[in-house]
Amino acid sequence: MGASATAEFVRSLPRLDRFSSAIPPDNYVPLPDDWFVAVTDVVASRKAISEGRYKTVNMAGVSMISAIMNAVDHQDLIYIFGGDGAAVAFGPDVIADANAALSKTIRWVQEDLELELRAAIVPVKVIRDAGKDVMVVGVKVSDAITNYAFLGGGVAWAEKLMKSGEYPVQLALPGSKPDLNGLSCRWTPVEEQGRKIVSLIIEPPKEGAELSSNVMDDVLTFLSADADNASPMPERGPGFRWPPEGLPLEAKASGMSRALLYLITMLAWILDKTGWNLGKFSPTRYREYTSRNTDFRKIQDGLRMTISLGEARVAELRTLLETYRSQGALRFGMCEQDSAVLTCFVPSIMEDNHYHFLDGAGGGYAAAADDLH
Repeated sequence: MGASATAEFVRSLPRLDRFSSAIPPDNYVPLPDDWFVAVTDVVASRKAISEGRYKTVNMAGVSMISAIMNAVDHQDLIYIFGGDGAAVAFGPDVIADANAALSKTIRWVQEDLELELRAAIVPVKVIRDAGKDVMVVGVKVSDAITNYAFLGGGVAWAEKLMKSGEYPVQLALPGSKPDLNGLSCRWTPVEEQGRKIVSLIIEPPKEGAELSSNVMDDVLTFLSADADNASPMPERGPGFRWPPEGLPLEAKASGMSRALLYLITMLAWILDKTGWNLGKFSPTRYREYTSRNTDFRKIQDGLRMTISLGEARVAELRTLLETYRSQGALRFGMCEQDSAVLTCFVPSIMEDNHYHFLDGAGGGYAAAADDLH
């Protein structure tokens, strides 16, 4: 199968080697005028998280990315994960497949996860007519995975339209299920003694304003972000125990029986513990790329990060941000918690391009968004 027009555009985007290189707007490319932005969020996500359903909320958030990627045969797509929701951008050549996948995803989240996933597909032209834009650039997370940074306020505007009921995605028929092959959450929560997991959102001081590049540079310098010093991920990857806590959720996503998944995950656990290879699969390499392929930092009209800091550094970071907020330079929201959780999309364990989406386990980005001011 040849690459779609959407995939060709995505592959033509600049791919930056350093995260800090995504700060200058000059590095971004506007989406074509005939493209679309699909956005989702879990309704009442904070309540579900307070009930201990953080893995379920994150799986609902990632599900739209995996469903749409599977629907277009894993061709390149522009995406960003936000904890209790996500955004995916694509061209008119895949709109029918994306809409169908998203429609089924809403139904699956309702029936299998017992959550309400709100969704909309908003034309880029509508966003531009409102005075916003969607500009993107690729940022290499590893040699196998590229994440995407967004500027222009367009994704936030699409989310605002979604929450007001505009451009909704219709609910598929009862019993409809998207292709969620590869969606899983087998790793144990990521934590480190004496450190906090901080979910952080930093945005411009008001709608229509821009976040100063100097401010973002200062925050990244404080966190030594280009050196990955603030990443919560251990170099060898997170913990894995059997049976995985997220196995029931993976069973719902994959359609496999729990008995079969118990056997598959037991084999994975044995390989992980022994370090034995199975054919071309190397558990050591898989662990290393799990750590590398994690989206602990991203840009969507500001910074969104899930980072690991000692308590003294958390206090220093808060002081730095409070100073900038008092100067009218930014708004920010923070959530401190003891651990982070991964939700994964693994098209094939034989390849290095597996995606790992990170959020705090005690409120995460949803709580940080509630704290935003």
